[in-house]
Amino acid sequence: MYIKKIDPRVSETDGAGHINNTTIPIWFESGRDEIFKLFTPNLSFDEWKCVIVKMEVEYIAQIYYGKEVTVKTWLSRLGKSSFDVYEEIHQDGTIRAKGKATYVNFNFNRQKSESIPDPIKIELEKHLYNEGDQ
Repeated sequence: MYIKKIDPRVSETDGAGHINNTTIPIWFESGRDEIFKLFTPNLSFDEWKCVIVKMEVEYIAQIYYGKEVTVKTWLSRLGKSSFDVYEEIHQDGTIRAKGKATYVNFNFNRQKSESIPDPIKIELEKHLYNEGDQ
């Protein structure tokens, strides 16, 4: 599992007094940074490989400004050229949101997907989700 701590910002708080629902996908993406570095170590967009093709978010409970959140990221599926990410956002020890995203290892120059290299697969396998992980 990859873990990232985030301090919610005032600008992310909406008129209802909680973190706006549009912020959650951004936080999930931030939790994927270490995965992006596996595919593109220098994070150069000229060499970028990860393309998101699907995303789902389930809002479970409100998230508030002034209290740190933890983004937990796992791999839930690892295919030949694509993978699924399972994610949770926790605040005060409880799950507040969870989601899933599908990515493809994509070569922009050739405009087609490519197999995930074995060294990257080996590293990603270390972060596969198991029941009971949290």
